[in-house]
Amino acid sequence: MSLDLRGLSPAPVTPFTEDGAVDFAAIQRLGSWLGSIEGVKSLVVLGHAGEGTFLTEEEQLDVIRAFVASTDGRVPVVAGITKEGNKTAALEAKKAVEAGASAGLVYPSHGWLRFGYQDGAPQSRYKEIYEESGLPLILFQYPDNTKASYNLDTQLEIAGQEGVFATKNGVRNMRRWYTEIPALRAAHPELQILSCHDEYLLPTMFDVDGLLVGYGNIAPELLVELIDAGKAQDYRRAHAIHERLLPVTKNVYHRGSHMEGTVALKWGLVNRGILDHATVRTPLLPLPDGAEGEIAAAFAEANIGKVTVPA
Repeated sequence: MSLDLRGLSPAPVTPFTEDGAVDFAAIQRLGSWLGSIEGVKSLVVLGHAGEGTFLTEEEQLDVIRAFVASTDGRVPVVAGITKEGNKTAALEAKKAVEAGASAGLVYPSHGWLRFGYQDGAPQSRYKEIYEESGLPLILFQYPDNTKASYNLDTQLEIAGQEGVFATKNGVRNMRRWYTEIPALRAAHPELQILSCHDEYLLPTMFDVDGLLVGYGNIAPELLVELIDAGKAQDYRRAHAIHERLLPVTKNVYHRGSHMEGTVALKWGLVNRGILDHATVRTPLLPLPDGAEGEIAAAFAEANIGKVTVPA
């Protein structure tokens, strides 16, 4: 695969107008800013941070097109593939290609989160999606505390399938991480390994090729530096960046439900001057009273200021 994600791949939020429509002007600001930062390798849309499953199918395709346009196609756009069944997910991927997506991040079938998966079913999902769409695919490893977290044999088999070129790993169990990441490296040296442990990136930073994170919305400059420090095995420098980011990490990703982080990301983008407000779609809800001020104070403490984006 020619797609190189060895760096930072932010997962942009989907901005909305105050009346709840997709805000394409804000997408242009966000995408053009992220795409201008050296070290940003792709924009990964329609995921959890992007409220992708809260959008209509037409809106999803429009969001892909808008992010592609935001960088004039210079930065590849990766689309979240989230439909429940293999056939529907494969058709979703085919439409994403037509809208301009360069790769797909394949979510597990959502029923597996509660009930688990049959042996071989995840492999069939990736196979059918790729055969129908031709879209290069990223293996998505869910947290260990869900029943959709793939065992090592399943990961190894998916990683060896035609069309799969990277893995986004969010297992959030370091015992498994320290066992499974080396095994994936040994079996598939060409596989690009990306961490998505937004709430505690530092422990995974020295074993990966890059990051695929919602956090990339709000502090892409520092995350690019963190990746560089990790690749250099420079713990002192990586730890210093981690400590600088910690007030922001706490106020965005240590709030409780990980989904609250999506709302907090939008407040972070307000602080960076990209968004004017933090409108989200239900079932997401506004953060509690006082959260806006807490997030602003965290950005000030971390010395992360506003950016200027050309109109």
